[in-house]
Amino acid sequence: MKTQASAVVIGGGVMGASVAYHLAAAGVPDVVLVERDELASGSTSKAAGGVRAQFSDELNIQLGARSLEAFGRFEAETGHDIDLHRVGYLFLLSTPEEVASFEAGVRLQNSLGVPSRMITPKEAQRLSPLISTDGLLAAAFSPDDGHCTPEAVVQGYASAARAHGARILRHTEVTGVELHGDRITAVSTTLGRIATDTVICTAGPWSRAVGAMVGVDLPVQPLRRQIAVTEPVPDLPPDLPMTIDFTSSLYFHTEGPGLLLGMSDPDERPGFATDTHDRWIPALYAAMERRAPALLDLRRTGGWAGLYEITPDHNALIGEATSVSRFLYATGFSGHGFLQGPAVGEVVRDLYLGRVPFVDVRPLSAGRFAADAPRPEANLV
Repeated sequence: MKTQASAVVIGGGVMGASVAYHLAAAGVPDVVLVERDELASGSTSKAAGGVRAQFSDELNIQLGARSLEAFGRFEAETGHDIDLHRVGYLFLLSTPEEVASFEAGVRLQNSLGVPSRMITPKEAQRLSPLISTDGLLAAAFSPDDGHCTPEAVVQGYASAARAHGARILRHTEVTGVELHGDRITAVSTTLGRIATDTVICTAGPWSRAVGAMVGVDLPVQPLRRQIAVTEPVPDLPPDLPMTIDFTSSLYFHTEGPGLLLGMSDPDERPGFATDTHDRWIPALYAAMERRAPALLDLRRTGGWAGLYEITPDHNALIGEATSVSRFLYATGFSGHGFLQGPAVGEVVRDLYLGRVPFVDVRPLSAGRFAADAPRPEANLV
C-alpha cells in the first residue's frame, strides 16, 4: 500500500464517495478513501433514496437544489445510471400549524428558485391516488424532487474518483489518527499507516468515534429506522410522487412494481442495532388506515433497517475543526444526507482548497452547539 496521502476520507457512503470524487476531479493528488466494509454498506444502502429541495432551512434548500442539478447530470458526468425518477415530493398537511409552516417554506423555496407550491387536498389525491383526503387541509408539492438508487450513486462517484486518481481501500478500518501537537500527521489503519496532514470525516453514525480520535466533539447519535417493501401494486401510476403524511411521517414511493414505505418510530432509542422488528408495525398500520387505507391490503414482501445519524437540532455538521489542523467533517445529516451528497462534496472540496463554497456553511459548524446557536430543520421525515 502506498503510505502517503494528501487527504484521507473516512467512510465510504455517499458523502465520502462524493468528497473523494470532487477532490480528485479538482486535481488533488493522492486522495485516499478508507471504508471498513463495502462501499455504501452503512446508512447509504439503507436510505429510501428520496431527493428534494423542500426544506425549511435556507442552507438545506440550497444544498438540496444544487444536488438535484447534479443528480440530473449524473449519468452524463460519471457514466452511471442512478434510476432517477423526477416525480416530485408531496407533503400532506393535516393541521393549521403544518400548513402555516409549509406556506412559509414554499415562499422561501420559491425565492431561491425552487418551483414548490401549495395545492389542495383534491389536487394531492390526483397526484397520489392511494391517499385519503379525510382531515387533510392542504399539501405542498415540488415537481423537481423525486428518488433514485443510493448504491448506484456511490458506485458512480467511486468509479469516477478512481478514474481521477483517487485510491479506495475497502475492508480497511481506521484505528487511530496520529497528531503532533495540534497537527495531523498520519492515519492508522488495519492495512497500515498512511502519512497525511488532512482527515475528512464522512463516517455517518460512526462519526463521533472518529472525531474523538482528534479530540473533536461531533454530536452524532445513531438511530434505527425501518423500511418495508410491498408486493406489486396493480395500475400504479408511473409518476407517483414521493408521498409523505407529515403528521405521522408515513411515506411511500414506487419501488419496481411495488412500493417502498416507512415512517419514524417514536419509541426507537439511540443505538447501533440494525436488525428488523415488528414493534413499529401497529403504528405504521394506524397511519396507513388514517391517510392511505389502500396500503393496508398490500402484502409486505421485504424490508430492512438502517441508521439515521441524528444531531441535537436534526441538521448537518459541515465544516473544519478549529482545535486541530485540517480535520474536516460532513456528517449528522439526520435523514437528508443522501440527497445532499453531491452538493456537500463540492462544499468540502472548496473548504479543503481554501475556496469560497457556493453556500456559506459556517452556521452548520459542529461548534454551534457550544455557542448555543442551533440551526433546526422543520421538514423532517
